[in-house]
Amino acid sequence: MNTFSIDHGKKLKAVRLNEGMTQIEFAHVLGIGLGTIKNYESGIRGVGLVILDKVTNHPKFSKYTLWLMTNSTAVFF
Repeated sequence: MNTFSIDHGKKLKAVRLNEGMTQIEFAHVLGIGLGTIKNYESGIRGVGLVILDKVTNHPKFSKYTLWLMTNSTAVFF
């Protein structure tokens, strides 16, 4: 399984908080377990590609794709 750094767990937490969601709500929307979210956010486990795929392809969270994957943000004029 390919995993990304612990920083991706911090980024998932930032996405969740920015959306005003609890860990339970975030886990439910993504269809994953609460324990999984807790493990990612606390740095116990690295975030895998499957989870990043779920987040970046979800309509509510797709706006974070560039930042999650490249640490950059889009600039619109």
